[in-house]
Amino acid sequence: MPIDKVVSDAREAIQKAGLRDGSTIMMGGFGLCGIPENLILALRELGYKNLTVISNNAGVDDFGLGLLLQTRQVKKMVSTYVGENAIFERQFLDGVLELEFVPQGTFSERIRAGGAGIGGYYTPTGAGTVIAEGKESRMIDGKEYILEKPLKAEFAFVKAYQGDKLGNLVYRMSARNFNPMMATAAKSTIAEVEHLLEPGELEPDCIHTPGIYVKYIFRGSNYEKRIEQRTTRPKNG
Repeated sequence: MPIDKVVSDAREAIQKAGLRDGSTIMMGGFGLCGIPENLILALRELGYKNLTVISNNAGVDDFGLGLLLQTRQVKKMVSTYVGENAIFERQFLDGVLELEFVPQGTFSERIRAGGAGIGGYYTPTGAGTVIAEGKESRMIDGKEYILEKPLKAEFAFVKAYQGDKLGNLVYRMSARNFNPMMATAAKSTIAEVEHLLEPGELEPDCIHTPGIYVKYIFRGSNYEKRIEQRTTRPKNG
């Protein structure tokens, strides 16, 4: 019999997964696109603290991961860009929030390596800069490379457009971003989806994340899908 991974909501998923204070969580999303909105809200309500969050960026002051920074539930961020969040800036400068900055391509590849079981890889990105401090380096074809270790986490929170009850996921366009890689690089992955389907309803060739990587899945609600930087063409006249 197939395993039904469906739970009622984000709160139940987080509690069943065994999350606790001090956990490390990967959060899908790029800016505010493809972020696990329901899971972030539930995490805030449940009040877990001293969290390490691995996410491309930190949302904005009043949305996304910014909501967890408001309540000071995050101890450390591993990110590539945090320029849209004044709360993040203030907490970092005040010394209450740790930060590991990672070049975005390196960030992607470290997560992919974590999911693939690769012990590390060499890249020229960051060689000769502060990024390279304390890291092994070597010359390859006359060019300096540094060793980057994989990124892994206890939990991954991902957001997909469609998913079935077995945990198979389909993302929509740019909302795919880091979600598929993060789903592979955590011990327990929780997926929230806009549309929850029966097994067999997804076209197999269109599945981005196989259900084997997903522990719990639920249908999310009340998505805002905000735009981080809205740019419009001036009106004529």
